[in-house]
Amino acid sequence: MSNQELLHQPETRVVELDIEGMTCASCVNRVEKKLGKLDGVQALVNLPLESAHVTVPAGITNEQLVETVNAAGYKAKVHRAAPVVEDEPVAGGAGMTDDGATGAASQLRPRLILAAAFTVPVFLISMVTAFQFPQWGWVAAVLALPVVTWSAWPFHRAAAINARHFASTMDTLVSIGVAAAYLFSAWQLFSDPLMTQHPGMEGMEQGGLYFEVAAVVTTFLLLGRYLEANAKQKAGDALHALLSLGAKDATVLRDGTEHRTPADRLQVGDVMVVRPGEKIATDGVVIEGTSAVDASLVTGESVPVEVGPDSRVTGATINTSGRLLVRATRVGSETTLAQMARLVSQAQTGKAPIARLADRISAVFVPVVLAIAALTFVLWLLFAGAEGGGLRSAFIAAVAVLVIACPCALGLATPVGLLTGTGRGAQLGILIKGPQVLEDTRTVDTILLDKTGTVTTGMLAVDSTLAFGGFEEHEVLRLAGAVEAASEHPIARAIAAAAVAQETQKAVQTAADGARLPSVRDFRSAPGGGVTGTVEGRLVTAGRTGWLKENGIAITPEQLKLLEAAEAAGATAIWLAVDGTAAGIINLRDTIKDGSAAAVERMKSLGLRPILLTGDNAAVAAQVAAAVGIDPADVYAGVLPEGKVEVVRALQASGATVAMAGDGVNDAAALAQADLGIAMGSGTDVAIEAADLTVMGNDLSQVVQAIELSRRTLATIKTNLFWAFFYNAVGIPVAALGLLNPMIAGAAMAASSVLVVANSLRLRSFGKKV
Repeated sequence: MSNQELLHQPETRVVELDIEGMTCASCVNRVEKKLGKLDGVQALVNLPLESAHVTVPAGITNEQLVETVNAAGYKAKVHRAAPVVEDEPVAGGAGMTDDGATGAASQLRPRLILAAAFTVPVFLISMVTAFQFPQWGWVAAVLALPVVTWSAWPFHRAAAINARHFASTMDTLVSIGVAAAYLFSAWQLFSDPLMTQHPGMEGMEQGGLYFEVAAVVTTFLLLGRYLEANAKQKAGDALHALLSLGAKDATVLRDGTEHRTPADRLQVGDVMVVRPGEKIATDGVVIEGTSAVDASLVTGESVPVEVGPDSRVTGATINTSGRLLVRATRVGSETTLAQMARLVSQAQTGKAPIARLADRISAVFVPVVLAIAALTFVLWLLFAGAEGGGLRSAFIAAVAVLVIACPCALGLATPVGLLTGTGRGAQLGILIKGPQVLEDTRTVDTILLDKTGTVTTGMLAVDSTLAFGGFEEHEVLRLAGAVEAASEHPIARAIAAAAVAQETQKAVQTAADGARLPSVRDFRSAPGGGVTGTVEGRLVTAGRTGWLKENGIAITPEQLKLLEAAEAAGATAIWLAVDGTAAGIINLRDTIKDGSAAAVERMKSLGLRPILLTGDNAAVAAQVAAAVGIDPADVYAGVLPEGKVEVVRALQASGATVAMAGDGVNDAAALAQADLGIAMGSGTDVAIEAADLTVMGNDLSQVVQAIELSRRTLATIKTNLFWAFFYNAVGIPVAALGLLNPMIAGAAMAASSVLVVANSLRLRSFGKKV
């Protein structure tokens, strides 16, 4: 039975749980399995958000759910919606809280700082003779103790939780390796208190001290865990960013008087006064006034939407011109903005976390290493005797196995490769959120490209001008620019800018002193209709067809066909009339970004299938697709925000691995649903937070470069993991045979770490021209 079917059953309810203590994919699986054992319960656990979306039948209480999770070794509580306060309205009522948003990272930070502060002196006095002094071993033991206990506590705790369930992860090997290295060194030191009474390596033949091994392993792995926690906590920021787009307050008309009220206090039926430049606070219907509403953040449409009485408007959109009276029809959790927030949340929750490669391998590797170490100890006792040197040799051999297997290089393989790759990416304007992103790029074969702001600039520009009735094209644009310069409408600004550019070019060619548009007198505008004014003694009118008819200007059937043809080709067409006679048509288009066509071609060369996805009409979409080289069959036009998610899901259901590139709020849910979400940095914070990859520039070619860098980084991490395991695989049997002193084992482990770091540094040359 699907989750949607369960949600519609009256006997079920949905419970959101906040869960602490999960560290890897195995934790997610364990929680889901434990909750799934309760009769009729289905759970989807989200690791980055540290939450669970649980469908619960009648008869199962919230307390049972919490107790089940707690019994698995984690800490759960029922999610509570944040209370509403007047200065911090919860726009959309999605019930987000900040509890635990930075919990993991903030808890690890002091442990990492302490570990780093104590590890540096431990490493120096242990490995550099010049820093040694009489009885330096005791100082190293004291300095390393808080590192391997308090700083390493997250590893020890996770290992203990897994041990209770007869499971093991990387934390198990880290915990045992760190503890074994420290305890063995402490045992050596207490057995021979004078072994470090002189600087140098005298007296170390019997096994030596490995306090620096325990401290360095802890510090490096804590650093990796801290960076991972920072990346995970940002996964939930998309919802906060989405909700923050809503208006904080609204002007409500009551008994003929305007009152300012928090947006979350609005009720259905309230009449809002929305002035030019203000956000519409909630979904509603216009009851008075006409204007153009910029809905690009929500719908992705590049052209402001003309609205008038009875037009529906959406919360968080911006009124660009005339004054509007809007009656609220949906408030709180029912608004479009809140529904989009839920779409992002559901897409993130339903997206299965990708297990780290090292964790998957360690599921087998860790138990094998522990078994080998135990077997080594037993066999040495059997063959060398349980007394005197036999016990010592058995312990040294077993510790050597644990030390050579201690996953310092294994722990470094992913974070160092990721740090180098992301560092180089930052230099190139590419942000990679985490290692799971790299795995996603490996198999992506289809990429959805949002049109507005991704393939195109999202800004209107004059594309062409038609003239008739004895007028010339340059004169049509000049007069239109003069009258439109007095308007604040986005279309008017685009026409005025084109007219100024034309006059500037003419001035350069004729060596004139300057380029100015003629002034306008008796200016008049009708929001959503057009403008009129007197320019150089002539009455100039510009606007839509209805505006010209309202001003008594006749349009011939032939002229009307020209306008219809322009609109059918995807242009926004504006009439210009002079002294009551139609003089021309100005066509505007959303301009295509430089390099978009070349980027699409590079995508194809990488084996990707580019698909254009847009909320604009089919004519606009077809024109853009043809310009950049996308197959007409791979164009989805007129797609609403929830429709974009459905397109992604349909492609995934057909077997495609989907990447999605977008920049608007309307793309956020689709970015989260896609196997790989790519946000353009010129877009909104919501899109950026919901995506896996972010390119900070406006060039679509950066999207291709981001995929290439991700794949190269993943290949580097895999190479790192291979060499890390290679050292362990070769060293473990040698150590088990007693042929490897723990000091040499530590050196081999360090060598594998150096190799991993050196291999990762090669990423610094990515994208540089040879």
